Amino acid sequence: MLDQISNFFIHISSYHLNILFLLGLALFGGTVGGRLFQKLRIPQVVGYIVIGILLGQTGLKIVDEHIISALEPFNYFALGLIGFMIGGELEREVFSKYGKQFIFILFAEGIGAFIAVSVLTIIIGSFFLETKIAWALGLLLGAIASATAPAATTDVLWEYKTRGPLTTTVLGIVAMDDGLALMLFAIASSVSGALIGHFSGGILTIIIRPIYEIVGSLIVGAISGIILCKLLKRYDEKERLLTFSIGTVLLVLGISIAVDVDMLLAAMVLGAMLINYTPRKSREAFKLVEKFTPPIYILFFVLFGAKLNIKHLTFSMGLLALAYLLGRTVGKMMGANFGARISRAPRTVQKYLPYCLFSQAGVAIGLSLLAGQRFSADIGNAIVIIITTTTFVVQIIGPPFTKYAVAKAGEVGLNITEEDLIAKTKAEDIMDKNAPLIYEDVPLAHILKIFGETDNLYYPVVDADKKLLGIITINNLKDTFMTSELNDLLLASDLMEPAVATIEQNASMSDVKDVMNEYGLEYLPVVDENNTVVGFIESRAMQRQLSRKIIELQKQAEALG
Repeated sequence: MLDQISNFFIHISSYHLNILFLLGLALFGGTVGGRLFQKLRIPQVVGYIVIGILLGQTGLKIVDEHIISALEPFNYFALGLIGFMIGGELEREVFSKYGKQFIFILFAEGIGAFIAVSVLTIIIGSFFLETKIAWALGLLLGAIASATAPAATTDVLWEYKTRGPLTTTVLGIVAMDDGLALMLFAIASSVSGALIGHFSGGILTIIIRPIYEIVGSLIVGAISGIILCKLLKRYDEKERLLTFSIGTVLLVLGISIAVDVDMLLAAMVLGAMLINYTPRKSREAFKLVEKFTPPIYILFFVLFGAKLNIKHLTFSMGLLALAYLLGRTVGKMMGANFGARISRAPRTVQKYLPYCLFSQAGVAIGLSLLAGQRFSADIGNAIVIIITTTTFVVQIIGPPFTKYAVAKAGEVGLNITEEDLIAKTKAEDIMDKNAPLIYEDVPLAHILKIFGETDNLYYPVVDADKKLLGIITINNLKDTFMTSELNDLLLASDLMEPAVATIEQNASMSDVKDVMNEYGLEYLPVVDENNTVVGFIESRAMQRQLSRKIIELQKQAEALG
């Protein structure tokens, strides 16, 4: 049955529009898979990757190597957007507060993984490889192990709206450890090349190369950031802000590829420049980009899963992959804990940061391919197979562990925006359940007494069964005093105006705002199916509740630090 399905899609892929079809399949399938895993309380990114695995090289082979290669620009675009958004978290105040902590943890977890993987690989590799080759392989895998993929980790943080010292530390570490991985790889390449007497370039070239990549990325990102800051200062329209932001990210990626520097680091620098030099405009730009990114992220993770192929794993490569996984996990966990302790990071960071650094992807795979080009087949092929296989594993287990860590640290749901609150709040959550009701036969004197005892601006008028009849407003009462000479004889039914609109208590807060905007109202009676008043909403009170809740969440996040 599976072969028939595979053959069907292979037949479809022979047509010219196969890429468009597969894009739709990847987006639709990834979205469904992500939603299914969410319902199982598993981060949605795992669902994206699993759908990719089913469609790709390890599964049905619907997405072949040629399609993956043709869609490679989507991977670059997704990585660029991820880097840009991470850079937007690196505000000057964050570094002044956490900078020392970042540096200690970065070196401790990176070098911890390097040492643990190198030692284990050398020990196990010595049983079935030449000593020099085992050492070279161990050093190269150790260097690659220091890298942490930001994509899957940050996707979990954004999905669960996390905020606090652990979230800040994770974002800082995954933003910076690419540079450390490049430097360690340069050293490992030099030593490994000297050990086996074979490398494609001189030692000086191998050492200078990562320095060029890091410095070049900083320059590309900084210059692009300055240009984007100047552009955003001149415009206020959301369409222009989004267009300039996305366009600049694409230009940074294109320039980085052209001059052969680290595109992820360049995109991070672009985001960091923007948030620090135009904070007000940049926040609006980041919000717009964030709404634009979901389809790109889904394609990235589906395609990532599609290109994983673990069928070429031999017994010896399996042992080395196991050693790599064990060494990287233990090295990063112990190193992160040690770095957090000596930097006196908050207790939640010390305890839970080690669970957030499992994922590896782009940089690790890129360095493995680089090793495959620079070194002989026995080393190069082994590195590619080991990194591909272990990436498959850590990309599946990494997101659930990250979710576990931020949940235990108490940071889930603390990065809620006003839009998020509106989306998850119902009318019954914000309505005044004890709003003063004015019955239709109440005389003016009693109405004035009610006005004097409350600070409402709008009052529902009801009959004996509390069914809505109309509304009395402060302005309406003022107009009555000015035009009528029979004030003492007036009742509520004489003073009220028709209720233009109502809302049911189970309606969402976004529906409440839509109805208010549609009719230009500052109030909205909440009624049941019998038109009986069960509550009342005033716009100013609703906004106060929103602001109060957001401030409470901010204080809660700050208290964790």
